[in-house]
Amino acid sequence: MITPRQVRAARTLLDWKQQDLADRAILGLRTVQRFEEGCDVRVSSLQKIQRALEAAGIEFSGREDGVRLVANKGR
Repeated sequence: MITPRQVRAARTLLDWKQQDLADRAILGLRTVQRFEEGCDVRVSSLQKIQRALEAAGIEFSGREDGVRLVANKGR
């Protein structure tokens, strides 16, 4: 699973605010905020976050901080 650190890094690469991610993942802003703060969120919410970021061109690696932009799809 992805980590809060990876999500923050991915948003930085995409120049997205938390609200941008929430909108694209079809989640509430507070869910994104809670996850990035290190709080537990539902697995389904985490999957939505990951799918939204991947659809925008983010690739996650197995490392805790592994994230890169492979395509400029979602900007």
